[in-house]
Amino acid sequence: MSEPATLPHIPLPAAPSQNRPLAVRTFGLTDPGRVRPSNEDQFLVAELAKAMRVQYASLPQPKTQYADERGYLFIVADGIGGHQAGEQASAMAVQTIEEFALNTLKWFFRLKGTGEQDILKEFQAVLQQADARICEEAAQHSELAGMGTTVTMAYNFGSRLFVVHVGDSRCYLFRARQLLRLTHDHTLVAEMVSRGDLQPEEAAHHHLRHVITNAVGGKEQGVQVECHRLELEPDDTLVLCSDGLTEMVSEDRIAAVLQADQEPRTACERLVAEANENGGKDNISVIVARFEAT
Repeated sequence: MSEPATLPHIPLPAAPSQNRPLAVRTFGLTDPGRVRPSNEDQFLVAELAKAMRVQYASLPQPKTQYADERGYLFIVADGIGGHQAGEQASAMAVQTIEEFALNTLKWFFRLKGTGEQDILKEFQAVLQQADARICEEAAQHSELAGMGTTVTMAYNFGSRLFVVHVGDSRCYLFRARQLLRLTHDHTLVAEMVSRGDLQPEEAAHHHLRHVITNAVGGKEQGVQVECHRLELEPDDTLVLCSDGLTEMVSEDRIAAVLQADQEPRTACERLVAEANENGGKDNISVIVARFEAT
């Protein structure tokens, strides 16, 4: 298993010294767009809460009590493979992560030092598990051959953020009026730009820009998971989205919407509406999460 990647070109601390509590306001939205007959995107916004269910007690008290600490899980998955195969692959990936979050992830443990590395390795492992599950399902049903999905996932606990990513959906951080892309596109065109075979300004319109080189599932098993960790600050805004947004709406315009509207629901609705106004050529999924001081 590869070590979690770092992002040296983004000026963010990778190893926080403390884990400050932050309040979270969030919303998610998906839309088929104006061209595709179905929606192969899936998304999830979930709050993880430690609960105690009281069965019998001598003192009067609520039957269910919740701890103050909360964890948050955000996922966008964009299915690959027509005839509903992509929709099935993205659903299987999200379901696998949900099962992991419920039954395996020790999100409420105090995270520090090697604990953070362990969290990232567990996230890598769950995407490898989803990869194997999707490939096995495709092998058993010929009509699903080659199905796969992108997965961009963020997990927040206190002020700490963990991001794991496969494919060409994206995760952004909007901080101090600046939109920072936290993930790399796993596409043939991105590799061409990295090698110097293609100029960045040519990439947006290149005819091979949709060719994905790394997916959960796909033609063969063996996903490579990109991982990052960073510390959030009050007034940060996180965005996860499928390429149905970024193909239709520029990063400058995404930043302008986030700056103008700090309410996650209306920001999501505005971004999806603009993607459709600009053509809506693909399914569109957007999650916006705003972090505030408590």
